[in-house]
Amino acid sequence: GSMIGKLNHIGIAVESLAQARDFYEQVLGLPGGEIEEVPEQQVRVLFFTCGDTRIELLEPTSPDSPIARALATRGPGVHHLAYETDDLPAELARLRERGVRLVDEQPRRGAHGTLIAFVHPKESGKVLTELTQPLGSHEA
Repeated sequence: GSMIGKLNHIGIAVESLAQARDFYEQVLGLPGGEIEEVPEQQVRVLFFTCGDTRIELLEPTSPDSPIARALATRGPGVHHLAYETDDLPAELARLRERGVRLVDEQPRRGAHGTLIAFVHPKESGKVLTELTQPLGSHEA
């Protein structure tokens, strides 16, 4: 069976964190965190809390980053849905056994010390799916 827990966050590609931040904080009144750069992903991220779910804004730091490519082809908007698991390596193995195509065969580092991996969007009706293992539920 699946080891997927709750929806962890919704990733939204933006041209500018500074411009987008105002809408989420001032208009929607959502509490925002600190901007974090994730060099491995060539992105700067900013999380907002909305109930039990978080909204992750993603701004590219390089013109050839995955987020820059997404912005160039699709423009700003929803980029991915992230589902939480407490054992990402086991979840990836389970998906491989089912023949599911993965973007990441092995977990990699994400924002806030998490482990992340992406499922190929062709597997999920073109919705990019991220699996995330929160900090503290794996060995650092």
